[in-house]
Amino acid sequence: MKKIILPLLAITLSISSCKKAEEEKTEPAETTPETVIEETVEVTPDSAAVAKAFEDYMMPSKAHEMLAKDTGTWDSELIFWMPDNPEPMKSTIVVNYNMILGGRYQEGIHKGKVWGQDFEGRALVAYDNATNQFISTWIDNMGTGIAVTKGTYDEASKTMTLTGTMVDPVTKKEKNIKEIITYTDDANQKMEMFDVNSEGKETKTMEVISKKRK
Repeated sequence: MKKIILPLLAITLSISSCKKAEEEKTEPAETTPETVIEETVEVTPDSAAVAKAFEDYMMPSKAHEMLAKDTGTWDSELIFWMPDNPEPMKSTIVVNYNMILGGRYQEGIHKGKVWGQDFEGRALVAYDNATNQFISTWIDNMGTGIAVTKGTYDEASKTMTLTGTMVDPVTKKEKNIKEIITYTDDANQKMEMFDVNSEGKETKTMEVISKKRK
């Protein structure tokens, strides 16, 4: 009798399991809200549009004409403020400005004596027609890094304000800097340099008074 009951139990359990599996299969799946995927269609500009864009990008503008007014030789007085000395230090240098690459960039070569040592620095200023920003880079023989600043010119105040970063040789970390150039007239300029801390506080570190030679 036990031999008959055991196979029957096995068959019953097997049939029950199959029915349960079939019920689970036939239960409707949970529905989730449909997700709408928006496809971005990139439009490839035609050759005429590309040519026009590059023509506008490479063409010297009024901003480049403004930079070109500096062309010539300038006498500059540098005034420095050191953290541990309230008395400013002064030096004089000569700057020669020239437009290069068909009037698209301004190159400034600065030479003189700073802290009793021969000094030479080079500035390259661009006006990017695509971003409508001035971009300035600076290198000199008293360092091995490059300072890069960007900004705009305000016609009402006759000032160009540039912000960016440079590496502090003491901490070996990048620090924020700010540069303001005031165009008093075509023959007189003032440049002010500031260190900007993490809280936005500005500390004036240098001022350059420049006058163009006739």
